Order: sequence, then structure tokens, then C-alpha cells
Amino acid sequence: MPDARPTPARFVADADVLAADLLVGGPAREAIDLARAHSWVTLVASDPLLADAEAVVATCADATLAADWREKIENLRDSVSHPEGDHPALASAYRGDAAHVLSFDDALTSVETGASLRAYADVSVREPRAFVSLFDPESMYELTEGGTFPGPDRDPRA
Repeated sequence: MPDARPTPARFVADADVLAADLLVGGPAREAIDLARAHSWVTLVASDPLLADAEAVVATCADATLAADWREKIENLRDSVSHPEGDHPALASAYRGDAAHVLSFDDALTSVETGASLRAYADVSVREPRAFVSLFDPESMYELTEGGTFPGPDRDPRA
């Protein structure tokens, strides 16, 4: 396990959540909007993770939308690299010091997986709805940045 604890204002969204943000909305969009609305909240993602999400968008919608989405998300994410063959979301969290992984994958969000991951990284894996209900920007700002919460400092729809 790494010596340092991950940063609680850094999170990873698995490919399914990234695609749902664009194509469906709901809790996936609410979760990603936390990074869009607050400059101190960071979405962490590797190139393989974005490639997986881009492929999902291309399959569910079309390649043009997928390419446009990829260009826009590139500007939002904090890029990390990891060894080939690693699970893109889990490796992004580990390599990017992220405390959270958001996924709709039951295998990742299971109690068994959570217990297994603890041996390697201090990371929680949960569905976007649970993340949004637990992530309070005001208290998180005070914890990670210090001082009085200024509110959102960016337009999530820009």
C-alpha cells in the first residue's frame, strides 16, 4: 500500500460512468459536474480509460460525438499513466492519488472487491449516486483547501 493517503477531492470515473455522463445524465453527470464546477475537485483519468469511454460513446451514439467528447474531457481531467494491462480506472486512482472510483460495474463496487483493494490502495469504489450523496463540497473544501467554502467557481455547462 502506498505510504501517503490519496487526496479526497480527487476521483476517477470508470468508462461506464464517463459515457453515462454524456449520454444519460443523472448521477453520473452530477458526479462529473463536481469537477466541472469546482477547480479544486479533480477528475483523474489515464489515456486507456478515456479510450475505453470513447469507444462506449462511439458504439452507443457515433464516432463524431465520441471524438468531440474526448476533446472536451481532455481539458477537464488530470492525466496519469499506468502499466499496460492494468484496470484503467483502478490504476488511474492508484497512480493519480485519487480516493474514489465511480463505477456501475457490480464486480468493482462489491464488498469483496473493496476488501481486496485495501491491500493495495486506500480507495473506495462506489456508484455515482452514492458518491454524490456523500461528497459535500463545503466540508470537503474545508478539509482539503482550508478556509471558507467559496462555492462553485466554474460553470459546469461551459
